[in-house]
Amino acid sequence: MTITQLEYIVAVDTYRSFVSAAEKCFVTQPTLSMQVQKLEDTLGVKIFDRSKQPVTPTEIGIEIIEQARIMLAESEKIKEIITDRQKELSGELKVGIIPTVSPYILPKIITGFVQKYPQVKLIVWEQTTEQIVQQLKLGTLDCGILSTPLRESALTEIPVFYENFVAYVSKNSKLSKKKSIVPDDIDMEEIWVLNEGHCMREQVLNICQRRRATKSFLHFEYNTGSVETLKRMVDQNNGATILPELALAELSDKQLDRVRYFKSPEPAREVSIVIQKNFLKRRMIEALKNEILEFVPKRMRSKKKKEVMEI
Repeated sequence: MTITQLEYIVAVDTYRSFVSAAEKCFVTQPTLSMQVQKLEDTLGVKIFDRSKQPVTPTEIGIEIIEQARIMLAESEKIKEIITDRQKELSGELKVGIIPTVSPYILPKIITGFVQKYPQVKLIVWEQTTEQIVQQLKLGTLDCGILSTPLRESALTEIPVFYENFVAYVSKNSKLSKKKSIVPDDIDMEEIWVLNEGHCMREQVLNICQRRRATKSFLHFEYNTGSVETLKRMVDQNNGATILPELALAELSDKQLDRVRYFKSPEPAREVSIVIQKNFLKRRMIEALKNEILEFVPKRMRSKKKKEVMEI
């Protein structure tokens, strides 16, 4: 049994294809297949069911691959020990970030991070929570920036900041007549929300759970994954929506007049860096966390007087 063989079976499990796994491992498909077969012969079991497309692991193969991931992570820690001895961070950091956080922190932190750590290649994917969680479990991402709690036993959450939600309302909305609001003030018949698959949709619905309506706003159903689009829908089509507080930095004075804050305890979301239990690249991830903390206001570092919304 070799490290290379373990890398190959993990690659096949990740991409569910011998051809794709070989491409990702920069070897020919026959070479990879031969090594996987050799490992199966050594262990005396079949790791993959090749009769199915896409290729799937056998029942015992699932357990073997899970252990292989742990062994590969532990072997990588040897390299990390050496890296930690070096003064300058270097290497790749693969990050997943949800769309409702990305536009408000990513442009602010990338320049500073790259300037401080020029030897680190930051690779970022904007994806849904479900996609990021899946890739963290597979090991194709080093960390995710997500709204938590997730309650995923295979992952560790490192809370970074707590961001309030605010209402953004048109002049024709009932909410515009109030200086501050409570969840019971919200009429779900006039609220614009994100489509399914976005954790912020569930958080907004949790804020408004007492006032959920069965009718769609203006007999019109609109599916979007963009908070910025929701804001524009309010600007152009009336109604109201819920925004994360960091989105307010991009608003004009006229738009800020449309913001209504919630009374205490204010509904908020917890934003965390999420990693595997046996995570690597600790110094890089810590550096990323510190860069985010430098950007967000200090008051966001505490959840005091906030009601954290569940996903």
